[in-house]
Amino acid sequence: MTSKNEKVFIDATEAVTKLQCLYNQSISNLQKAFKSTMSGHRPDNKIQEYYPQITIKIDSFSEVDSRLAFGHVNNPGTYTTTITRPNLFKKYLIQQISLLIKNHNVPIQVNYSDTPIPIHFAMKEEIITDLKFGNFDFPLRDYFDVPNLSNTNDNIVNGTLKSSKIKPLAPFTAQRIDYSLARISHYTATEPEHFQNHVLFTNYQFYVDEFISYSHSVIADKKSGYHELIGPNNQILSNKNISTSDSKNLPQMPTYHLKQKDGSGITLVNIGVGPSNAKTATDHIAVLRPHAWIMLGHCAGLRASQRLGDYVLAHAYVREDHVLDDDIPVWVPLPALAEVQIAMENAVASVTKLSGFELKNIMRTGTVATIDNRNWELKDQSGPVTRLSQSRAIALDMESATIAANGFRFRVPYGTLLCISDKPLHGELKLPGMATEFYNTQVKQHLNIGIKAMESLRNMPLERLHSRKLRSFEETAFL
Repeated sequence: MTSKNEKVFIDATEAVTKLQCLYNQSISNLQKAFKSTMSGHRPDNKIQEYYPQITIKIDSFSEVDSRLAFGHVNNPGTYTTTITRPNLFKKYLIQQISLLIKNHNVPIQVNYSDTPIPIHFAMKEEIITDLKFGNFDFPLRDYFDVPNLSNTNDNIVNGTLKSSKIKPLAPFTAQRIDYSLARISHYTATEPEHFQNHVLFTNYQFYVDEFISYSHSVIADKKSGYHELIGPNNQILSNKNISTSDSKNLPQMPTYHLKQKDGSGITLVNIGVGPSNAKTATDHIAVLRPHAWIMLGHCAGLRASQRLGDYVLAHAYVREDHVLDDDIPVWVPLPALAEVQIAMENAVASVTKLSGFELKNIMRTGTVATIDNRNWELKDQSGPVTRLSQSRAIALDMESATIAANGFRFRVPYGTLLCISDKPLHGELKLPGMATEFYNTQVKQHLNIGIKAMESLRNMPLERLHSRKLRSFEETAFL
């Protein structure tokens, strides 16, 4: 099976074209066989089609540019990765393969892998939806492959993959990517191809409404580079559809894509409240290999000197969210990334027109604690309050450390800029009237800061943005 289709390339574009050919043929064969089965034709034997794969063999210890965080491997050996949806990842694949060929001066091999494509990931959603799986007198999985957890996990990014002669070339296997692409469609109600390289996370609908309004204004400016806004159900949002707050058909995590033609626009995801949602969103969006993600949310200010509406730029995190404890131990530090921090601080200065010591009057840099209990104030004050004081935390929320930890785990540049909406330790609780006035005055400014920060990062060379601080001893060559 593999030798028949194996081909060697020294041109990345040609290699990706071959990957597309192999993948499309596999998907076409599966769809044809499955539709035949749905028509009542029981297969004569098991139908199997396979993911294509990339393999590179390095025979030398020759050094590459040590400033590069990606695009090379550290030691001689055979490296491989399975590939899915090469049309979706075309630009990414060409970029990563080009760097490999350039940095090691060796060709790459493209052929079929021995990993079957699960039928779930080969069929279009409307076909799967229309199926009545109970109308067969035989198990479908006897004739078609289903997802295999041995190929659908985070062993590579978690650093827990067992040693093998053949080493991983990319952070995710094809099945792991397919699994997340399906989850992205489910949770956001938008197709993965709409996602942009710069992702903003928020936990309030107010930010969504403001983002839609902002998007319409910049799309009208032909010089902005933005050309389209896509919302849930893959709808192009017209000027008449400014607000979606009262929509009855919003998905769990409503997502909006302010698109540029090269994918360098901005995606806004309303993840809702809590670390579990934050983990779910980032677990899946990570497979799209975004260039950066930033949390824009509200937090409790913990210092008497802080005021409602002040900003907190996180430079450290206390993780009491617990949802990632099994994937990345709490003792692992989450470093502040200078490139992201500077972009956010400059954006605050630009939007507020403040600088130097005056900027410190409205923004404080410090430790953010993320907790999994929204009503932490009701607990014995000697518990969480003591830990918050010992950690020097200046703010508390329910998502930021989770998003930062998954950014670190998945090698996605991350950052957090929060806005203080209450001060529970100092008698200033988030009450309905106070909250409404706060949202009306602060959301627009806060969102504009996040957008400006992302636009600054967009203009930064990729090799500078993707910091070596995110890479471990033995890293995959692909971002």
